[in-house]
Amino acid sequence: MENLTQVSQIIVALAVGYVWTFRFHNVLKEFEQFGLNDLTRNIVGTTKIALATLLATSVWYPSLTLIPAILMGLFMVGAQYFHFKIKNPFSKHLPSLILLVLCGLIVYSTI
Repeated sequence: MENLTQVSQIIVALAVGYVWTFRFHNVLKEFEQFGLNDLTRNIVGTTKIALATLLATSVWYPSLTLIPAILMGLFMVGAQYFHFKIKNPFSKHLPSLILLVLCGLIVYSTI
């Protein structure tokens, strides 16, 4: 179970880092569709990248795992809410849903 948790931590960290750096044009479009302002987008992005960094670091320092996993999971719940709010197709919900499940797995195995 420990290996699965560590793999999940790395997947979440890499996925969030990838989206918020190399796919930022999609982030801009989605936040505009959601009706959220630039300040909110920047705060969410900065926080998610920090949490992703902590999740990756927690592979070597397990005491850092729980809080970043919970907070990242809450961000994914928020993403699900906004996707439902604007009635996106399921394919748009899927990435954040997968990351939410992985965060849940990380939290469950940490507790």
